[in-house]
Amino acid sequence: MKKYEAIRQQLLTRREELNRRVNKLANSARHIDEPLTPDFSEQAVERQNDEVLEALGDAGRHELVQINRALTHIEAGNYGICDGCGKTIPAERLEVLPYSDLCISCAEKQAAD
Repeated sequence: MKKYEAIRQQLLTRREELNRRVNKLANSARHIDEPLTPDFSEQAVERQNDEVLEALGDAGRHELVQINRALTHIEAGNYGICDGCGKTIPAERLEVLPYSDLCISCAEKQAAD
């Protein structure tokens, strides 16, 4: 586990940042801080903005799932092993995408499907 301590810390920091961001987006989309304006045309614009906020929140939640899975792999001692072929994921890939669970070859195959 010490081998991946720097990546683990990076993942923990990113997880905290994403949790804050996702919560803020959720609060904005629910209009907790301020209600919808009474003007119907303004409400239409606000609803479109809500859809964008929801998409950003979904992307953040998806990344959180990947981060948590990577942290679990680090704790279990099987981090850096491709879920597709079982080979070692190159360190360069893990540095760029620390929650990657596929080597480049398997990721390309999955993207083509």
